[in-house]
Amino acid sequence: MPKSTEPTTETLAETENYLVWKAEEPDGETTYHVELGNMTIHFFKEEWEEFLELARALEG
Repeated sequence: MPKSTEPTTETLAETENYLVWKAEEPDGETTYHVELGNMTIHFFKEEWEEFLELARALEG
């Protein structure tokens, strides 16, 4: 059976206006996506971890 060329996706969090999801890419890479209205920000795993660290720093 041929290997799938489509990523496997999972929603991590969602509100009325925003969505965060991750994709397990066929090449083994995990990417994270933050949808803010009509804009989507894409992160590789290392970038995502740094972004979460930044967001936690906002909490005080």
